[in-house]
Parts: sequence; structure tokens; C-alpha cells
Amino acid sequence: MLTRKQHELLMFIHERIKETGVSPSFEEMKEALDLRSKSGIHRLITALEERGFLRRLAHRARALEIVKLPQSVGPGLASSGRGFSPSVIEGSLGKVRELRPQSDTRDQIVAVPVMGRIAAGTPISAIQDHTHSVSLPPDLLGAGEHYALEVKGDSMVDAGIFDGDTVILQKCVTANNGEIVVALVDDEEATLKRLRRKGDSIALEAANPVYETRIFGPDRVQIQGRLVSLFRRY
Repeated sequence: MLTRKQHELLMFIHERIKETGVSPSFEEMKEALDLRSKSGIHRLITALEERGFLRRLAHRARALEIVKLPQSVGPGLASSGRGFSPSVIEGSLGKVRELRPQSDTRDQIVAVPVMGRIAAGTPISAIQDHTHSVSLPPDLLGAGEHYALEVKGDSMVDAGIFDGDTVILQKCVTANNGEIVVALVDDEEATLKRLRRKGDSIALEAANPVYETRIFGPDRVQIQGRLVSLFRRY
């Protein structure tokens, strides 16, 4: 799965190489995607490389090679409107289901998909890859759909969330003030932070004094889940 920005950049590079035989410059890519800085392009290209869609050719300027294109384009990717809301969970993954061994119907577990890693620090590329699943007792969950993410970083340590922890999140698009959420910023960066609303603005607050609170306009942040539990391996 690609975010809208990742998909737009991949297709822009593909069309430009088809037309001219040369990949576009970073400035051209920034203008085409209406981004404020080239650093956003660097993050998108890195994400596309990691997902196997793009390759940088060494020792050549403006040398990008398309490795593959998405097999299908979902409704969200086909739309370029601001209403796009990339889903961290695809299909029925993460829906609470009970696995009852025939030998004892009282035993219950819930299979929750782990969708990759989430930054509790500097935001990283949005995560949408189902890597594996974890089995949890229903008492750790509530109603609705859930997914898990492995935490990278230390910005939430004062909330008891440490690097390497696995957080369990309820899929949602809204959250109460003060809840810890997965927030998608500008359709391209995902981070784990405490949600604070200040007037018309949204603040993503760390639980570590080393990190600054980041404040955004409401159209730049999408809530993708709220924290319901976590577990830690020793």
C-alpha cells in the first residue's frame, strides 16, 4: 500500500521518464506535489525505495529507475482531493475475532495484525504494511477493529511507552482531547503522540521534555487510531 503522496510521486516520475527519458529534478517533484521543501521529496523517495517501487542509480545525477508500479489503484489513491484518508488497516485485517479451540470453547484469543513500526519521536513514513500478527486476550481490547505497531523512539517515555514496545490501537478517525493517537501528518508522516486541541489548531504533544510540541492546522492531521493497550517483551 502507498500513501497518496507516494503514489503521486511514483506516477509523476514514471510519466516524466516515459516522456523525456530522464527522471525529474527534486525541484520539479516538489512543485508537482505542492510540497514546501525538498526534504519531503527525500522522505517519499526513501519510502518508495524501501517498498521496492523505486531505485536510485549510483554515480548519476537525477538518476531514478522505476522498479514496479502498483498493481491496482484503490479509490483513495485515485482521488487527489483533500478528502483522502489512507487506512492503516486494509480489508478485514484487525477485526476482532475469537479463535476457540475445539477442546475448550472457554479459551479465547484475538489475532491483531502488526502493521509495522511507528515513530515516537521524529515522524517516519506512513506505515501500511501488515508484517505479522499477535494474539491477545479480549480483555486488552474493546469494540471495533484493532491493529498493532512497534514503537521506535523515546518521545513518549513519560507516558510509559518505550522504544521496542508494541502498542495496540483501536482504529478510529476521531479522538478525545488528551488521548494518545496515531496521527498522519500531510498524508505522508505517521507519529504516535498525545492529541491536544487548541482552538482551530491540533497539537501533537510528546511525553518527553526533549521533544517540542508540534502544532498543525486541522486539515493537515488525520487520526488513524487511539491507544488502548501495549505490551513489552523482556
